[in-house]
Amino acid sequence: MWASLRNIGRNAESGGYRRYAWTGADADCRLWFRMQAEARGLDCEVDRNGNQWAWLGDPLAGDAVVTGSHLDSVPDGGAFDGPLGVVSSFAALDELRHRGVEFTRPLAITNFGDEEGARFGLACVGSRLAAGQLTAEAAHRLRDGDGITLPQAMAAAGYDPDAIGPDPERLARIGAFVELHVEQGRALDLTGDPVGIASAIWPHGRWRFDFRGEANHAGTTRLADRRDPMLTYAETVLAARREAELAGALATFGKIAVEPNGVNAIPSLVRGWLDSRAADQDTLDTVVAGIERAAREYAERAGIDLDVVRESFTPVVEFEHALRDELGALLKGSALRDTGRDVPVLGTGAGHDAGILSASVPTAMLFVRNPTGISHSPAEYAAEDDCVAGVIALADVLEGLACR
Repeated sequence: MWASLRNIGRNAESGGYRRYAWTGADADCRLWFRMQAEARGLDCEVDRNGNQWAWLGDPLAGDAVVTGSHLDSVPDGGAFDGPLGVVSSFAALDELRHRGVEFTRPLAITNFGDEEGARFGLACVGSRLAAGQLTAEAAHRLRDGDGITLPQAMAAAGYDPDAIGPDPERLARIGAFVELHVEQGRALDLTGDPVGIASAIWPHGRWRFDFRGEANHAGTTRLADRRDPMLTYAETVLAARREAELAGALATFGKIAVEPNGVNAIPSLVRGWLDSRAADQDTLDTVVAGIERAAREYAERAGIDLDVVRESFTPVVEFEHALRDELGALLKGSALRDTGRDVPVLGTGAGHDAGILSASVPTAMLFVRNPTGISHSPAEYAAEDDCVAGVIALADVLEGLACR
């Protein structure tokens, strides 16, 4: 499976993946998912929001156990973020069939659409729509960098954009959702464990900072006469690092747009996107407020106009304790834990579809060790032995939840 997925959407120059929503690479990933489902005799369907579901058993029976993740990527992303969860779900089903277990609850494997938000700037679009956390009206207003709207992109890919919206009936069929994901950090590497359980997702959000100055000639305008928004932006980037360090949080300006974007032109507009995350809401609020305060002080001093817009936000997600504890008990008694130690439980600053769905259904997550901690990069990695351990752990969990 891994080999058949490896080259889809891969950029030859960077070695990273460009699997953006409703593109050709996305269509190829969807075809790959359907072929894997059909090869296992699963009933494959696409819901109103473009999410794929592969069913074993009656989807209408209710109380289903669902697993899976996503197949799209960030720009030049790694091979594991998302796809590891989907591949491992199919492999875990193969393992359960090899064990000869009897399923007592329906089982589904999912591929949620547009989880990374790389094209339209909003993460987890497919699961947000299904859970009613993103309205159809707001989704229709989303545009990519070329000005193409989400409805236009969906229609071009052969899907009906007028059908999108909340899907409470489908979510009501789910008794538990378990998502396996490569760890986006080094906690498991430091403890020496191949697999861990998620405790919570930190609150996080994205803010757009628009710095407006005055375009002018880079070769003839005196430094004293300039209203250069790039300088104010640069000072704000440094302020973000400082505020995050002081609070023990995270703050990153990772995307920028410049107008007129000429080598010999002073910019008229610098637009930067802030990503900030923290272990609790008060800390996150303090960090973002500190960054905005510093930016406004710099802007006022330099004669720069500044607008700050919060584009997305996800509050802290505490995964259901009962399900989390059940996963811990199932894995402690499995062959994976020959030491008898508890499986590590760890928090994460990364958002996931499981976090979005947690408001509607019981959800849990498993993490697979990432020895470098690198993610959202072609250098993202998990050893084959650890990936196999993740499959066995997911199979043990699914057996405990859905089988005799």
